[in-house]
Amino acid sequence: MPDGKLSGKLPPVESWNPEHCGDIDMAIRADGSWWHEGGRMNRERMVKMFSRILRKDEDGETYLVTPHEKVVVRVEDAPFIAVRVDRAGEPGPDQALAFLTNVGDVAVAGADLPLRIETDAETGEPSPYVRVRGRLEAKLARPVFYELAAMAVPHPDGSPTLGVWSQGTFFPIGSAA
Repeated sequence: MPDGKLSGKLPPVESWNPEHCGDIDMAIRADGSWWHEGGRMNRERMVKMFSRILRKDEDGETYLVTPHEKVVVRVEDAPFIAVRVDRAGEPGPDQALAFLTNVGDVAVAGADLPLRIETDAETGEPSPYVRVRGRLEAKLARPVFYELAAMAVPHPDGSPTLGVWSQGTFFPIGSAA
């Protein structure tokens, strides 16, 4: 690890089932920053290490999980931020869109890792997300969403919806109207 990056396979957090052990006053804010006991965690390597043992359970709660402990982490929006998108292949159904997160994960959108857009009912503002692993998502940073919008094509069914393709799946991102 001379460059300070974590490497190797992710731990099998989905197979670990310890009892809930409480709350250690940890939070991930909407801007992707991690906080513990009211102070910002500034050590990037530590944040990346914790991100590898993060899991969102069926109860909707997000936890740091080890084989022996499970502690709640409050997440304001999404635990990760997608800070970059890269397109591989010719534009169209066969292209692949790979998203890089603020903690170094790469998620290639497709049937297993979908893109989704939530739209605020009052403001109409979109909130775009991509699944990273398990039930964990990354919110797309505004510039990344603008890049997606620039790649948008009409829906294949002819409806007034724009979207993007990745690994053979069409993901609607907004109305063309």
